[in-house]
Amino acid sequence: MYAVFRTGGKQYRATAGDRLRVERLDAEEGSDITFDEVLLVGEGANIKVGTPLLDGETVSAKVLQQGKSRKVNVVKFRRRQNYLRQGTHRQFFTEVEITAIGGAAAKPKAAAAKPAAEKPAAKKAAAKKPAAKKADADKPAAKKTAKKKVAKKKVAKKTSS
Repeated sequence: MYAVFRTGGKQYRATAGDRLRVERLDAEEGSDITFDEVLLVGEGANIKVGTPLLDGETVSAKVLQQGKSRKVNVVKFRRRQNYLRQGTHRQFFTEVEITAIGGAAAKPKAAAAKPAAEKPAAKKAAAKKPAAKKADADKPAAKKTAKKKVAKKKVAKKTSS
């Protein structure tokens, strides 16, 4: 079974047991992470393609290490202009090992997280409504200002000389 998932603005094709270097993630070494943005899951002739994402499908992985890639030389040069700029760049990465593909392992975690997140949001929304009504009741109605009429200037006629 393989999956195509998206992280860090890039797409990766992975099977269980693969080691990948992805863009840097905020995760400790040895911790487990899940990638929720799964675009495609396939096994043999059975392929599921999302539009653009598959609901309920996840890719689970274990963080092996955090690091920097090898140094890349950056050269900016313009001929005949006495312009040469040299620099280097090292990109951060996270090396992960894919442990499982599918939605069964991560569904309970996601389901438990969603109701907890919804309850505080509902309380905050309910608290905001009465406060907004009080603010409207305390303020007097805004006065409309009448537009001033501008008198037209008379243009003097030009005389030909």
